[in-house]
Amino acid sequence: MRNENIRNVAIIAHVDHGKTTLVDQIIKQAHILRDSEFQECMLDSNDLERERGITILSKNISVVYNGVKINVIDTPGHSDFGGQVERVLNLADGVLLLVDSAEGPMPQTRFVLDKALELNLKPVVIVNKADKPDARCDEVHDMVFDLFCELEANDDQLDFPMLYASGRDGWAVKDLDDPRDSIKPIMDAIVEHIPGPPVHEGAVQMQATTLDYNDYVGRIGIGRVYRGTLDLKTPVSIVKRDGTVRPVQLKEIHTFEGLGRVKKESIECGDLCAISGIVDIDIGDTIADREHPEALPLIALDEPTLSMTFRVNDSPFFGKDGKYVTSRHIRERLLKECERDVALRVEEAGGDSFIVSGRGVLHLSILIENMRREGFELTVAQPQVIYHEKHGKKEEPIEILTVDVPDEFAGKAIELIGTRRGEMVRMDQHGVRKNIVFHIPTRGLIGIRSKLMTASAGEAVVSHRFVHYGPFAGEIETRNNGVLVSMGNGAAVAYAIDALQQRGVFFIDPGEECYEGMIVAEHCLDKDLPVNVQKAKQLTNVRASGTDRAMKIAPAQKQSLEEALEYIASDELVEVTPNHIRLRKRWLTENERKRMAKK
Repeated sequence: MRNENIRNVAIIAHVDHGKTTLVDQIIKQAHILRDSEFQECMLDSNDLERERGITILSKNISVVYNGVKINVIDTPGHSDFGGQVERVLNLADGVLLLVDSAEGPMPQTRFVLDKALELNLKPVVIVNKADKPDARCDEVHDMVFDLFCELEANDDQLDFPMLYASGRDGWAVKDLDDPRDSIKPIMDAIVEHIPGPPVHEGAVQMQATTLDYNDYVGRIGIGRVYRGTLDLKTPVSIVKRDGTVRPVQLKEIHTFEGLGRVKKESIECGDLCAISGIVDIDIGDTIADREHPEALPLIALDEPTLSMTFRVNDSPFFGKDGKYVTSRHIRERLLKECERDVALRVEEAGGDSFIVSGRGVLHLSILIENMRREGFELTVAQPQVIYHEKHGKKEEPIEILTVDVPDEFAGKAIELIGTRRGEMVRMDQHGVRKNIVFHIPTRGLIGIRSKLMTASAGEAVVSHRFVHYGPFAGEIETRNNGVLVSMGNGAAVAYAIDALQQRGVFFIDPGEECYEGMIVAEHCLDKDLPVNVQKAKQLTNVRASGTDRAMKIAPAQKQSLEEALEYIASDELVEVTPNHIRLRKRWLTENERKRMAKK
């Protein structure tokens, strides 16, 4: 028996194929908000999501259409947040698979679809951005069908409904010749093709699949009621991941309505809800009947593949920018983040440093960026890959890397990835572009995106995802160039920078405050060079056209946080404060660096 009044549907796709924009149109056309309250990318509520145009956290909304409550789950497309997608698919009975009408299925499309088919979810395929000038809807339809066959979909899953849409313009059609006026065909397809949740009678069972955190009530578990009815008055127990059972008391139950949550006394079987009142609720924990506590199957959690050392800022500019500067502040903030993000691990490394492990540079850099905006000061060391031991041999994480480049840059891309121990698996031709697939160690991916962008004149489309642990691939050469390091303290002088421009590419502008040990430029040679950027011109009474040279200073090459983290070498740190991102040496004075090099 199924509950025909509810539909639980997740929207899945490769990064930037239009998931959040489509959810915007569902919100807009369901009239959840007044027009004056509506804004673009409504669900990307945090500032970073808006600035970068990516979804970091999965979000739930619900709309009522023709008397049916539709719970829509918007998921991230980035591979660093793939673990969230895997978990939230457990909440759904069907998926809307979005595919770009020009790009076709991409690596993350394959990954999320594979997970959805494994869970036996009913797919509805939407070819999005069908209004693009280079759209090839029929070809993409065939590519999607081939992908389903490759992933060994069963006959029922292969019989998927297909729609064409433009999330930006707010229309969807079954046939490209139909009138393009609303997204009702998508809503009709959800109600018609995606089954309602099965109703299981008996003792209550609810499983937490994602966590939220609130300073007032602590951890909030978000999940689905799989059996019975979840009621505030009924006594319940929690079954932890390790099998321990103990009685708990729920404080509040909320259900999703529109963009918000509404307090309820009870939740029927099949609906999604948020519960508060359990201090240590974790992903995969089951809320069950107190008399007969039965656990639901465990949800697999992703293992981190990359770690970074977070330290207290000990540069001469310590405390000038930030509000929270001590190790106690940093420890509290990192532990609070662990409450919310289960893919994150934090361990103390003695002194004032912490080893923070996550799914990739993007995953950890978003945490650092959030901390920086909250007023924290810290220094971060070079990202390190997490190795495993198997049968006495060292293993490292291997990823699948897909690079889409114009034909003339394909050779450069293959050569560059070859130097990072990447092995080419497949190459396909799409018009004037090549789509090349590699297997590459995670170590080789650090800093590769910016190099591929440079090599392809900004044309490369790069994406990657973790596949498995494999044998250690051998040494990978990292940065070839040394750096120019400031010898003194004080503001950089235009005269000094102008004289040193032959030696390297500068990261700082004239007038910027520097300290001894701060990295000011990339050297043109492969060794580090201490330089005096505070050197001013000696003023004399002699004036001659030969001695006064006209200064031409190239603009500084400013690096984003991710680029800085990928750029630094093992003896360097990134200093992160609310207003600055600086590169520096771990040991600031030249004598210290020489002494450490001898050790």
